[in-house]
Amino acid sequence: MRIVIAEDDALLREGLALLLRAEGLDVVATAGTPAEFLAAVGEHEPDVAIVDVRMPPTHTDEGIVAAGEARRRRPGLAVLVLSAYVEQAFATELLAGGAGRLGYLLKERVGRVEEFLAALHRVAGGGTAVDPEVVGQLLARSRPDTALSRLSPREREVLSLMAEGLGNTAIAERLFVTEGAVHKNIRSIFAKLDLTPTDRADRRVVAVLRYLEDTARR
Repeated sequence: MRIVIAEDDALLREGLALLLRAEGLDVVATAGTPAEFLAAVGEHEPDVAIVDVRMPPTHTDEGIVAAGEARRRRPGLAVLVLSAYVEQAFATELLAGGAGRLGYLLKERVGRVEEFLAALHRVAGGGTAVDPEVVGQLLARSRPDTALSRLSPREREVLSLMAEGLGNTAIAERLFVTEGAVHKNIRSIFAKLDLTPTDRADRRVVAVLRYLEDTARR
């Protein structure tokens, strides 16, 4: 198993490398930035990438974005994401998508070596590994989102494509409709979900998160 580690905290990065090498695993490269990580993936063609969610320069979602790009460049790459705390949007998407070769663990789980290694091997073998704390928080949230039941089949279809990350033009092409029709559907989605233009949060993001949360509960 060839592994690349992407973690901006040098101490944790080197600690992970030492741990995995002590277990006889082949850590072929470590990286402190998304650019270094992608370069390492291209050079070493690893089987698994261990990636921190939050990386430079903004420490928001750079790790997730880089992991997605790495999987695009190297189909079949297994990715185990590490986070200091529960990133509910990513966890919901992971559970809703049911994608294989993906894992999400809290960093505190690394200290429980057997659990960490078991998750790593499960992801490398084509499975999914989700931290028990993440699952607990997601299951604890929740009454059904009845507002979503007000959406028409076409509006729900548009929302599902939004959840895939498609922009309005791409959605129009996928559904063989005009971009104006997509705009109209999205306006209706916002209205039915009671998302007003004055909301401080990004309405598109909130709508997608509510859709993913509802899908994960089904």
